[in-house]
Amino acid sequence: MNKFLILTFTCLLYIACSSVQDCKEGINLLPMYGKLTKCAAQIKIDNDFFASVDSKFSDRKTAAVSYIDMAWEYFYKNDLESSMKRFNQAWLLDSTNADVYWGFGNLLGRQNKLEESIYFFEKSLKINSANPRVYESQATSYGQLFSMDQDLNTLNKAIESLRKANTLDKNNPRILAQLTAAYSYFYQKDSANKYLNLTDKFDPKAVHPQVRELLEQKNKR
Repeated sequence: MNKFLILTFTCLLYIACSSVQDCKEGINLLPMYGKLTKCAAQIKIDNDFFASVDSKFSDRKTAAVSYIDMAWEYFYKNDLESSMKRFNQAWLLDSTNADVYWGFGNLLGRQNKLEESIYFFEKSLKINSANPRVYESQATSYGQLFSMDQDLNTLNKAIESLRKANTLDKNNPRILAQLTAAYSYFYQKDSANKYLNLTDKFDPKAVHPQVRELLEQKNKR
C-alpha cells in the first residue's frame, strides 16, 4: 500500500478515536454533567435542546421550572437516571434555580453519596435559604452519616438543619417528629419530650413507636 495512503488512513483513524474518547459517556448521569468538558457532538445536542426549548417556552427560566417538575416526577417514581437527566437539563437552562441543586442533593443521597449530597444542599440554600424541605433533606443526609460514624457533631448538624426547617415550617409534624427522634439520642430528655409533645398536637402517629418507647423508658429513670 502507498505510504501516503497508509499515513492518511492512520491519521483519520487517530482523529476518529480521539473524537470518541473525547465524548465521555454517561456524563448526563452526573450532577452538572460532572463539570466535564463536552465534545462537539454533546455540544450540538445541547444546542438542539436549547433550540427546541426556545420554540416552546417564553424564556429559559420558565422552561427550567418545567424540567424540574419532570425531574421530581421521575424521582418519586424511583427512575433516578431519568430524574438526573432532567435536573441536568434544568441546570443548563437556569443554573441559578435553587431547586436544581436540591434535586442533585437528593439524588446523591439516594446513591449513598452523603457528603456530596450535603454540598449540593448547601449550594441550594445559598440561593434560597427559605425552603424548609431543603433543610429536611440536609438533615436526612447528616442523620444517615451519624448512623455510620456515631459522631455527635454530625448529629448536632442534623438537629441544626431540622431546627432551621422548623423555624420556617413550625407546625409540620414530620419535622417535629424528626427532631424528637434526633434528641432521643441524648441523655438529656427535656428537648426530646418538648418536641414529642409538639408533634402529638398535630399528628400523634408521626413519631415512630420505637422512639416513643425509648423516651418513655428514659422518663422512668
